[in-house]
Amino acid sequence: MANTDTLPRGTARIDFDRFPRTALCHRPTPIEPLPRLSALLGGPSIFIKRDDCTGLAMGGNKTRKLEFLVGEAMQQKADMLVTQGAVQSNHVRQTAAAACKVGMKCHVLLERRVPGRDASYEETGNVLLDNLFGATHEFRPAGLDMNAEAEAVTAKLREQGHRPYFIPGGGSNATGALGYANCAQEIVDHTRETGEAFDWLVMGTGSTGTQAGLVAGFHALDHALPVMGVSVRQPRERQMNAVHALTQKTLEKLGAEGIALSKILVDDGYVGEGYGIPAESTLEAIRLLARQEGILLDPVYSAKGMAGLIGMVRQGFFKPTDRVLFLHTGGSTALFAYQDQLLASLN
Repeated sequence: MANTDTLPRGTARIDFDRFPRTALCHRPTPIEPLPRLSALLGGPSIFIKRDDCTGLAMGGNKTRKLEFLVGEAMQQKADMLVTQGAVQSNHVRQTAAAACKVGMKCHVLLERRVPGRDASYEETGNVLLDNLFGATHEFRPAGLDMNAEAEAVTAKLREQGHRPYFIPGGGSNATGALGYANCAQEIVDHTRETGEAFDWLVMGTGSTGTQAGLVAGFHALDHALPVMGVSVRQPRERQMNAVHALTQKTLEKLGAEGIALSKILVDDGYVGEGYGIPAESTLEAIRLLARQEGILLDPVYSAKGMAGLIGMVRQGFFKPTDRVLFLHTGGSTALFAYQDQLLASLN
């Protein structure tokens, strides 16, 4: 619950010290203007929250979640982290690095979720870094219940004498979502300290924990900043329901009141052919941010989120006077696994 007992109105804070946590993340991450992109699009003023700069293993949004998840694992005396993700999972990379940082082992399940990729897709980018961090892994075919698969492996490891701690895909449960409730606090603090307020926050939404944490945090803080999630995988209604369910669980963990489904905003117009398959709008977003602002997006999450923001500007969704904050969730290490498609898009 936001603690308002001794603070003036509008300066409420969430007490995160009551939750187990370990320091993994560079915080607060910068908020920067994107003046060249804003001018090129001729729409609202666009800003970026640099959660690609969280520090752990080349950064990314999962590090915020892992602070609370690994903190809980350490409280439970775990000696191993077990998780799952797609082959080029940013979450798996950061989990493997977090395990190294706290002296644990890491075992991961990688889903062959993206069709039509060559053998190098399972050797470069995030997979290369997973191996560098010493994570052991096993592959699974597409379409399985990957959390159930990973929980079954966790049970086997426990039977073998390990003390494994299971982390769901994307770190997306109520414990992990605390990391983005904390990010919401950061954004509220930035507004209070600088006077720099925003009218919208736009982000890519996948496993739901980042969007749910932000919505829960802003709601608990009574800060009216709408969060537009650009889906990278699921249809709008399914993604909204999934985000809403985790938002409710996160608010319960925070001791705050629930929120209506209507407060969950999702645009599913930029998924393209599916998860991990860049659409032309994805590739355009990568080019524009690189060449206008010198910022690298990833082809799975952040570029689809930015493609959504660009599309909404072009459609007149935002007012010209709006100030739109984009959350960069990191993941540019995956660019190397998509080099053929990227190079083709530059010709």
